[in-house]
Amino acid sequence: MVVEARRVNRSELGTALRTLREASGLEAKTVARSAAMSRSKLSKIETGNMAPSVVDVEQILTALGVSESVRSEYMAAARAAATEAVAWRLYRRLGFHRKQQQIQALESRTSLLRLFQPSLVPGLLQTPEYVRAVWNRKGLEKDQLSRVIGARLARQSVLYDTSKTFRFIITEPVLRWRIVPPAVLALQLDRLIAVSRLSNIDIRVVPLSTPQNDFPAHSFVIRDNRLVTVETVHAEVVVTDPRDIALYVKKFEGFEQMAVAGQDVRAMVAGIRDELLREQETG
Repeated sequence: MVVEARRVNRSELGTALRTLREASGLEAKTVARSAAMSRSKLSKIETGNMAPSVVDVEQILTALGVSESVRSEYMAAARAAATEAVAWRLYRRLGFHRKQQQIQALESRTSLLRLFQPSLVPGLLQTPEYVRAVWNRKGLEKDQLSRVIGARLARQSVLYDTSKTFRFIITEPVLRWRIVPPAVLALQLDRLIAVSRLSNIDIRVVPLSTPQNDFPAHSFVIRDNRLVTVETVHAEVVVTDPRDIALYVKKFEGFEQMAVAGQDVRAMVAGIRDELLREQETG
């Protein structure tokens, strides 16, 4: 059944999404599975008991396979609030592995991903040992930890899709931050060197020795030019206003100019790796 575009208000978005799904003939459980969310979450969105995020709406629309005109109307309603935040405690309740699956679905529809990270190795570039070290600090149960590690590692297959472009900028302290033992960190740095050789991936490092005109502040991800996600201590913030997105693009490009790239970045990372290995041998 063909669904025509219509004007949708943010306040009625949940009901409108339910009407859209029913018109498509798809069952709720099918849409929920394709949208990387639980059946109960979709039900709460459709009944108006939960306000859907911009990402939620995009996932649902993709699962429904709507036309571009319909997508535009519904996404415009979803973006009526230009910035939204979801507390990490809510993701914990729903399951962090589900959040990883949601990100994976979002990344599958992203042509250009730009990521700035001043604190940790980006998730898409992490080794299994590094992933475990990061999530061990969340106090998860053993089965929850295994599921979220598996979900994060599953996301990394997108790196080998050459129709997509990935641009990573990290700061030098990321390469030295001891959340894992030196030998394990050395393996992580080897992973960065290997991935940096892929034709669709650009990894750059901002050296501590380079004079800067800006401050790192926090990590952020720019997906195409349609949304930015920012991780704070208590929540994930999603930004969709084009004026705000432009600010993040400008910040990214500023650090990009100050960062080393290509063979220079590989030599830099290899040098730090060798320092770690020497430390391991003499420790």
